Amino acid sequence: MPRPARPPESGAEAKSPIQVIERMMKLLDVLSSYHEPVSLKQLALETGLHPSTAHRILAAMAVAGFVERADPGTYRLGIRLLELGNVVKSRISIRGAAMPQMQALHEKIGESVNLGVRQGDEIVYVERTSSGKSSVRVVHLVGARAPLHVTSVGKLYLAEDSKENLRNYARRTGLPGATPASITSVAALEKEIDRVRRHGVAYDNEEIEQGLRCVAAAVRDDTGEMVAGLSVSAPAERYNPEWAALIKQTADAISAAVGHGKRAGTRDSAHATPLRQ
Repeated sequence: MPRPARPPESGAEAKSPIQVIERMMKLLDVLSSYHEPVSLKQLALETGLHPSTAHRILAAMAVAGFVERADPGTYRLGIRLLELGNVVKSRISIRGAAMPQMQALHEKIGESVNLGVRQGDEIVYVERTSSGKSSVRVVHLVGARAPLHVTSVGKLYLAEDSKENLRNYARRTGLPGATPASITSVAALEKEIDRVRRHGVAYDNEEIEQGLRCVAAAVRDDTGEMVAGLSVSAPAERYNPEWAALIKQTADAISAAVGHGKRAGTRDSAHATPLRQ
């Protein structure tokens, strides 16, 4: 959407390095809000720069690869920004970004908070805060593995799959049960995964360990891809259905820390409504 126009600059132009950088950032900010190339006239209008000033700065940025000339008189973001973005992305640790948020959630609810990632047909837990008061044998230890279909984080990953891939998973694994509450049929699993997709959170109702309940939400990167699952686990008698909203908020905060929501067109489940259980 075009932004409100600013009055164009007139008179003598200050040329300090700081002001030049500020003008470059204005131009990049406007370019980033458009999917299509933007005309010099529109860029000058939205940044408040004189067209000659905007043209000069854009020319220098084009040489450096920060912008590209498209059709005559139009510009778009350049490939150099993608290269730099990938460098930044490679330095971002999901675990590092997650731990402050996990600790804050742990302090708020007093229960174990877990971070899990998918490896093949299993979830691997890569980080955990411990409540230190569980009366059951909590399986969510760092490095522990569990089948996707009996864990809340695993169900989130299965919800990312197509119906065909979900059925392939069921065929490969045979859907072994860990407790009487475990899902062991394709029909029941499909119904459960549909519910996960609708509500944006997933539950483990004593399906991997009797007496233990979990609820989880997805962590996504700048492309919208699910890169981890955040879950809270607690004995069934201490489980609180109000946690679902808190976990979703925390997962969204971690996602934002690793770049989710900063690019147009990313997948997002912000409008999903957590289901109380």
